[in-house]
Amino acid sequence: MTIELREGEIPVIRQRGDYAVVAITKHGVELARRLYQIFPRADLYYMSKFARGDEAANHIQLFTGSVRLLLPALWPAYKGIVLLISLGAVVRMIAPLLQDKKTDPGVVVIDDKGEHVISVLSGHLGGANELVREVAAAIGARPVVTTASDVQKTIPVDLFGRRFGWEWESAEKLTPVSASVVNEERVAVVQESGERDWWMHDTPMPPNIRVYPSIEAARRDEPQAALVVTHRLLTPEEAEILENGVLYRPKVIVLGIGCNRGTPASEIEAVIQETLAELSFSIRSVKAVATIDLKKDEAGLLEVCRKYGWEFACYTPQQLNQVKLEEPSETVYKFTGAYGVSEPAAKLYAGADKLVLTKKKSGNVTISVGLLSFE
Repeated sequence: MTIELREGEIPVIRQRGDYAVVAITKHGVELARRLYQIFPRADLYYMSKFARGDEAANHIQLFTGSVRLLLPALWPAYKGIVLLISLGAVVRMIAPLLQDKKTDPGVVVIDDKGEHVISVLSGHLGGANELVREVAAAIGARPVVTTASDVQKTIPVDLFGRRFGWEWESAEKLTPVSASVVNEERVAVVQESGERDWWMHDTPMPPNIRVYPSIEAARRDEPQAALVVTHRLLTPEEAEILENGVLYRPKVIVLGIGCNRGTPASEIEAVIQETLAELSFSIRSVKAVATIDLKKDEAGLLEVCRKYGWEFACYTPQQLNQVKLEEPSETVYKFTGAYGVSEPAAKLYAGADKLVLTKKKSGNVTISVGLLSFE
C-alpha cells in the first residue's frame, strides 16, 4: 500500500520499530535500504517512484507527494527520525513541529553520498547524538555532533546519570548549569549515593569540575554551579547550593514489604510515603520493592509498583531464611515458612547486612528500608 500525502491530512503509517528512516532520492534510497538491513529497530519510508517490488514483503512503506506532509505522522510516533535529505530542507520542514527538547524526537540527517551523519535536533534528551554514532558506525560514515559538552568531553548536564536511571528533581536550572560546565566555571559534583562510574570520556575530568562527598564540603569551595546526587531530602540550608544547581535522584532505595492479604494499594502507598518522610528520603530514589514469593500476586503491591515504575522482586522462604535477622518472628514463620519478610527481602535485594530501617509495623503493612551501595 502506498501512502498518498495530501495537504491538511495526517497520513496513516504502520509503525513497527523505534526509528524511522526516510529517503527521497535515488542514491538516498540505496543507502536507506542498506541501513534498513543492518538497523533492525527501524521502519523505512521512501518515494514510490523508486519502488523495487519487494517493499510489501520487507515491510517498507512507500509514499507519494511532498515528504513534508509525512513528518507530522512520524514526529509523535518515533524516538528518532533519520532523514536522507539536505540539512537546509530538513530544518525548514521540522520547524513547525518543534515543541520541547524533552519530548521532540531525535532528528538525524545523512548526506546523499552517506559520508556524514549529522545530529540536528534533540541531541541529548532525544538521543540524536547517540543515534548519530550508531548509524555512522553501521554505514561507515563520519558522525557530526556539535553539542558543546560532547565536543569538549565534559558532563552533559541534561543526561547526567541517565543510563543508570537517575532523574533530576527539576529542569529549571539545566540550561544555566550546562552553561557553567561548558564555560569552564567552577562546578561541584556532590555525590552521596548512586553509581560512581558516570564519567564517560577517555580523557581526565576537566580541572574546573571537582567531586565532593557532601554539600557542606562543596559549599566551602564556593562553586559557581553544582550537580548534587543524593537520595536525601535537603535541608533549607543545603538547598541553597541549588541556586545554580541541579538535584539528581539515583535509584538506590530498596523497600522490603510484607502485608496482610488484600491490603489496598492506598494503605501500602501511605505507609511508604510516611516512612520515607520520616527518614528524609526521596520517593524518586526508590528502585525496588522486595517481598516473599507468596505475595507475587498481591494486587495492592503490584498496583503501587506499576504506579511508580518500581521493580518488584520476590524471594522464596528458603532464600529469606538464609539471611541473618535482627528480629526473627516465629509468628511470621508459622504463616509463611520464613522467619521474616520485609527485613530479609530488603537485605537480599540490597546485598547488605544492615538496613537503614530494620522493620516497622503500620496497620496491615510491615516495611524495611535498605540502600544500594556503589562504593
